[in-house]
Amino acid sequence: MIVLGIDTSCDDTSVAVLDENKILANLVSSHLIHTEFGGVVPEYASRAHSQLLYPLTMQALNTAGISFNDLDLIAATAGPGLMGALLCGLSFAKGLVCGSGKKFRAVNHMEGHIYSSVLANPQLEPPFLILLVSGGHTELMHVKNWFQYSELGATLDDACGEAIDKVGKLLGLGYPAGPAIEKLALKSNSPIALPRPNPKGLDFSYSGLKTAARNYILANPDTPIEDIAAGLQEAAFAHLIDRVTRAVDKLSVTKLALAGGVAVNKHLREKLRIAGRKKGFEVYAPSSGLCTDNAAMIAAAGLARYRRQGQSKLDVSAFDRTSLEEESL
Repeated sequence: MIVLGIDTSCDDTSVAVLDENKILANLVSSHLIHTEFGGVVPEYASRAHSQLLYPLTMQALNTAGISFNDLDLIAATAGPGLMGALLCGLSFAKGLVCGSGKKFRAVNHMEGHIYSSVLANPQLEPPFLILLVSGGHTELMHVKNWFQYSELGATLDDACGEAIDKVGKLLGLGYPAGPAIEKLALKSNSPIALPRPNPKGLDFSYSGLKTAARNYILANPDTPIEDIAAGLQEAAFAHLIDRVTRAVDKLSVTKLALAGGVAVNKHLREKLRIAGRKKGFEVYAPSSGLCTDNAAMIAAAGLARYRRQGQSKLDVSAFDRTSLEEESL
């Protein structure tokens, strides 16, 4: 089957074409206007989605070398995400379906991230853990079987990527700050010491780390910026690795999948691989283009769901938050 995937969950407009597990096109348009504000402005994101969806869809079809008539299924993100942004992509997809009679599947964005690892690693089979770490999400899930999920831990406050971006803004690094933090950290010889978050269970918490970094920056204005970046990165990633290794010990799993924009970070990947060699688990990571929000993963998840459950109803609503354990699309 050939699938058109659409994702407008946040600040990137993405359209992809997937032929089974082969990516024919995966286009992402980032809205650079958000860099002026140091974060995502929902209204601007929605306006940009509305303007870009049609031309990006036509470009994706041209890139794939197919016509609209060749499509078998249209899959679009229904949530979680920014409501205004989600409504743009979901409504556009429904319009295409109503006008053409194509099959339709609404997709949970979080499940899309799971399928980003599957796209990059076709050999990956349940059971496995997935660590989803981005600017909007920090979650650790147990994929017991296909479409059977158990949430082990989630952020109690800020997401990992959100905390890094906010500290980066204090350092004048712009938005998003993650790539700049990673580059600066490579230059550090004396990373600052910041407290490691340690909430109960397997949950995550980054607001305290963000505040500690802010207080350090204000109290130590002469500290080299690369040492602050390295200290922030070490503390943030140590928290992730601690939760992963605890979950591995608890469940005796041997596979860990990565997803989300922060998963692009090479230092995080290496730290997890080192932990994997010690604890006996293998790390499965997608390419950089599949880590961040993209429509190819939505197309893959949509195809898998369609084959298991059939079409979604056209009256399916967008939602800003939910758990995959409550999947009902």
